[in-house]
This record gives sequence, C-alpha cells and structure tokens, in this order.
Amino acid sequence: MLKVVLVTGGSSGIGKSISEFLFEKGFKVYGTSRNPEKYQEEVSFPLLKMEVTHPNSINEVIANIINQEGQLDIVINNAGVGITGPIEETPTSEIIKAFDINLHGPINVIKSVLPQMRKQKSGLIINITSIAGYMGLPYRGIYSATKAALEITAEAFRIEIKQFGIEMTNIAPGDFATNIADGRYHAPLINNSPYEKDYRNTLEIMNSHVSSGKDPKDLALVVYRIINSKNLRVRYKEGDFLQKFSIILKRILPSKWYEKMLMNHYKLK
Repeated sequence: MLKVVLVTGGSSGIGKSISEFLFEKGFKVYGTSRNPEKYQEEVSFPLLKMEVTHPNSINEVIANIINQEGQLDIVINNAGVGITGPIEETPTSEIIKAFDINLHGPINVIKSVLPQMRKQKSGLIINITSIAGYMGLPYRGIYSATKAALEITAEAFRIEIKQFGIEMTNIAPGDFATNIADGRYHAPLINNSPYEKDYRNTLEIMNSHVSSGKDPKDLALVVYRIINSKNLRVRYKEGDFLQKFSIILKRILPSKWYEKMLMNHYKLK
C-alpha cells in the first residue's frame, strides 16, 4: 500500500525538492501552498491551498486527503518564513507573524493530523527546523527564536505521542540553495540608523551563504532515509561541516568565546 505524505510549503525550495523526490520514489504526495494555482504546472504532485496560520484551512485539507486516501502516514512540516533585522527595529507585527508561521503553524498541523494517526496507530511527523535555532544569530534573532521554539516544542510533543505509535523527529538544515532569501521579511535598512552598516553587511553575508548552499535534493534524500529508518533520532542536523561543527563549539566553548566567534564571522565589532 502506498504511503500518503503531506508536505507543507511544497511549492518551492526544500519542500518542493522533498515532495518531488518522494513522488519519484512512489509515495502518494500532497503539497500545500498559499497560492497553488501559481505553481501547480511546475510540480508533479497535487498542490492544495493551505494557510498554516488558519486552523480551519488546515483541517479542511487534512479532511480532504483522508476522505480521498483513507489514511495519512507522513507529515512534513516545512512551511516557514525567514525574517531578518535588528530586533529593536523589527516591527512587532512581523515578529508575531514569524512565530505564527514558524511555530504555531506546525503545531496547528500536528494537532489536525494526530486524530487520524492515532486511529491508524501509526504515523511519522518530520519538522523542518534550522541550525539557526541552536544559536542567537545577529540580525536573525527572531528567526533563530522561532526555530529554537519549534525544536523544544517537538521534544515534548515527541514524548507525548509515542504511546499512540506515532513518531516525530526534527531536521535542522543549514544553508541550502533555495529562494528563501527572496521570501524573507527584511526589516528596512534605515538611513543613519545605529545598526545600518552592520545590518547591511550581515545581510550580504547571509544571502551569499544561501546562494552557495548545498543542493536541497540532498535534504530530500535525508528525509527518505528517515522514513525508512527503524530507529529514529530525536533530531538530525544537516549542512556543511562548519555549520554543524558550530553547534558542537557552542556546547564546549565558554559563552563569551563563542559570542566572539560569531561576531568575527559576521565582521561585527
């Protein structure tokens, strides 16, 4: 029997790569997008309209899949939004929006799929977090906070749902070559702001990292291996060596040393 997969944010970037890869491997894949009609001709799998911040929208999509397929085996919480800027100059409304999409969105999706997975006594939920969630990155602090919150929330969720035969794990990617930089909310560069020079330089560094990042197909292969694994880890960290090693360094270095290392990396005084 084909496994049925739902990938949120499946119209581009990492979500599209994961969806296409699993479709090619014979899974029944459904992706979601806020504007599916815009992307449907570009993908091989059906795209369904979903707003992860609207529980009614989520429930409708989940119900439609279950009515059509009779099951829902794997959910990949990929939909997310980037946000950059000095925290002092980032509008509160944008901070709330980032948490709504990156944290509350995945929680809403999980809540919606759990009754069906509990009925099946099986299921796998994979949350796409970020290596940025392991450290407070300058001018990306809100993004780091949303992903860190999802990491910790999933730790608890994973334990709570084990009794139902449902598995959960996180994948924390580093920089992959996607269009995430184009879709980020960037707090505006303000002339004569005390942050202007450092923020501008940091933006250039961040965008260059994404454009030179790893192929998102590599992450799709990781997802496929996780699906076929019989002993899931709590989390998987995927990125280049230095990105993954930076997490280890944070554990072993004194806090001020690590802070200095970050500041040097971003060329901050």
